[in-house]
Amino acid sequence: MSTPVSNGIIRRTRTVDISNWGEEPPRWIALLADEVRATNRKMAGERIGVSRTAVSLALANRYPSPSTESIEKKVLLALDGLQCPAQQLTISVEQCRDYRARPAPTHNPMAMRMWRHCQSCPHNPDRQQGDDQ
Repeated sequence: MSTPVSNGIIRRTRTVDISNWGEEPPRWIALLADEVRATNRKMAGERIGVSRTAVSLALANRYPSPSTESIEKKVLLALDGLQCPAQQLTISVEQCRDYRARPAPTHNPMAMRMWRHCQSCPHNPDRQQGDDQ
């Protein structure tokens, strides 16, 4: 374990082996591994809503279910969030994508302001840039 010092706080970094996932592990595994390095398996499991054992099995690519879809969804929902400037909330990447892709809510002025903000948001890969660029 290494002990990097940041702002006067010593933080232990846990060793997490995800080599069973191959050269390029899926994004959700990388997010889960980062969370375990920052906390531990038990705390990571509590944050995403699964057991410590499920976290360990997923990281080792030994999850007993034929599909990892359930745990993958939980990891992405809990750990792959972003700060939405329009809503002033942390939302999932899926929520962000769904919100910006919906049609303009012309019936509701507040929703329309938020939707317009979303169209030019830095999190929107298809954002419409202003004329000042």
